[in-house]
Amino acid sequence: MFDSLVASIDRSSLRDELDVRDIPAPTGLAPYSIAFAADVNPARHADDSDLGTGRIVILYDPEEPEGWGGPVRVVAFAQAPLETEIGLDPFVADVAWSWLVDALGARGAAYTAISGTATKVLSTGYGELAEQGSGAQLELRASWSPLDTDLRPHVEGWAELLCMVAGYPPAPEGVAVLPPRRAPRD
Repeated sequence: MFDSLVASIDRSSLRDELDVRDIPAPTGLAPYSIAFAADVNPARHADDSDLGTGRIVILYDPEEPEGWGGPVRVVAFAQAPLETEIGLDPFVADVAWSWLVDALGARGAAYTAISGTATKVLSTGYGELAEQGSGAQLELRASWSPLDTDLRPHVEGWAELLCMVAGYPPAPEGVAVLPPRRAPRD
């Protein structure tokens, strides 16, 4: 069963803005697991290497642990810096959660038992860090249980979420997205 789950992940079509790689999966959470990390635009524009990052872990336990709602659990993480003014918006965490739900829905991901947190962090540097000034960051942690064995829409939804928290518009399925235009540097 786990091999068919992994095969469905391998069929995922991810946006060009992402650099995705295998990472070691956490141990002790399930008998079978696989994990991936992604960075938004790290190689294309060196100055944009901090646009956003994320991880996704697929856990499989044929014993169907209590609270999972099935044998598979997806655990996802997305993080991106924000403009300070956006970080001050009292609804930015709500918007981030809706991006996750919308991204999964747009890909046709069927799931149950979704849960998570959306956190915004505002910071100001002092002393030796005063030059850093103020900043904001958005972080989303979520988990859900797929209702079928095709994990492609779940992985693609997570990838879409990463791009959205990094500031890219949603990409409708089957539509190519042009990279953002860069103003020439003086």
